[in-house]
Amino acid sequence: MPFVSNLGKLMRQKNLTYEELQFQSNVGPDTVARARDGRIATCKLQTLEKLASALDVEVSDLFDWER
Repeated sequence: MPFVSNLGKLMRQKNLTYEELQFQSNVGPDTVARARDGRIATCKLQTLEKLASALDVEVSDLFDWER
């Protein structure tokens, strides 16, 4: 998949633990783990918006595109 997750890097930059991100974003633990580890294949835009909001970033910051 050409998308690379920046979630782990953003969590470290914001000093957010896995549990804190789950709580602040109201996103389930399995979804956060899959997104963080780049194992997520599909995701609702609403979920990405919740994660981005909790991290105080834009949705586009959550992932990079690699060819």
